[in-house]
Amino acid sequence: MAAQTSRRQRLRAATVEEIRAAARDLLVTKGSAAVTINAVAREVGMSGPALYHYFANHDALISAVTTDFYRELAETLEGARDAVPAEEPMRRLLATCRALRGWATTHTAEFGWIFASPFGAANHGHDSERSQAGNRFERIFLDQFVELWRARPFPAPSPDCVDPALHAQHVAYAARHGDRLPPAAVHVFLTCWTRIYGTLCMEMLHQLDFAYWNMTPVFEQTLHDLCATLGHPYEPPDAE
Repeated sequence: MAAQTSRRQRLRAATVEEIRAAARDLLVTKGSAAVTINAVAREVGMSGPALYHYFANHDALISAVTTDFYRELAETLEGARDAVPAEEPMRRLLATCRALRGWATTHTAEFGWIFASPFGAANHGHDSERSQAGNRFERIFLDQFVELWRARPFPAPSPDCVDPALHAQHVAYAARHGDRLPPAAVHVFLTCWTRIYGTLCMEMLHQLDFAYWNMTPVFEQTLHDLCATLGHPYEPPDAE
């Protein structure tokens, strides 16, 4: 009986993976609007109602697919980071940033899904797999700024120079993450992340096509400015 149950579980797990893969294929080939219960069910050769035996509803399927993308992205970034020695935190950060752009430019549909659509932004509960996967992605960058700060504190503004409403949010963010960075350093971290993320999103959404046909030097300029902000020399990609 135990062996039969184990076989049933393996078959179920394989079907779940097939469903998730079909949803991803629909996203890549036809766009996010194509990822419906009925469309995914057709791809795997079952009826819409039958798919509900594996995912309770459309939101559950969306959450599972989003989780897959976040996990894959996190593994890519962690691999790039860990390929650089731990005693070189700035080079680790640069490698991570470039890996982020590399994944985005080769997975444009997936990047758009998790960062530029309501599917990725939807709240599925603080303890959900999707939230945990998103938090893992966030920690990759936060942890590296913590490493940089501990190795050699980077320039940060005095609280008197920051809008009180902004400072209060920095204090709250620092507290949520165990006060591993002081609020002033949180200000720098979030400012840098906004610049990196903003530049990448504008590229992925083709918002700068009117001016640039090659965004690599634009992104590298962003990394150059990031290094200057953090008080480190810039190293081009071939120096890594």
